[in-house]
Amino acid sequence: MRVMVFVKATADSEAGMKPQPEMLEAMGRFNEQLIDAGIMLAGDGLKPSSQGKRVAFSGKERAVIDGPFAETKELVAGYWLWEVRDMDEAVAWVKRCPNPMPTDSEIEIRPIYELADFAEQMSPAAEAIHEGNRKRME
Repeated sequence: MRVMVFVKATADSEAGMKPQPEMLEAMGRFNEQLIDAGIMLAGDGLKPSSQGKRVAFSGKERAVIDGPFAETKELVAGYWLWEVRDMDEAVAWVKRCPNPMPTDSEIEIRPIYELADFAEQMSPAAEAIHEGNRKRME
């Protein structure tokens, strides 16, 4: 199963505080372990929300909202995309992760939908489109 692993933002990450060299080394070693285990598919840190934008949708209307965004605890400072056996394996790996922030922090793990999860809703035309897109990305 694929999971998205979110490093939740903190006041420090939203202020643009850069990690210490020791943290970069520790996280690099952790990523090496993930790669060696065949778990890590992608991952990166994200710049503060002050450098981001949101697009709000209301019917056909689109509104662009400039960062920073409120509620730091709801923001994401980094992510991984992992391929794991199950949620228990993902939790075990997150528990091995160095604390990604200089203060208390949280990491959230969310399963990713697969096309099979939408089998009842998928029309043959939609299935063909999605399958074609998957092949094009490979």
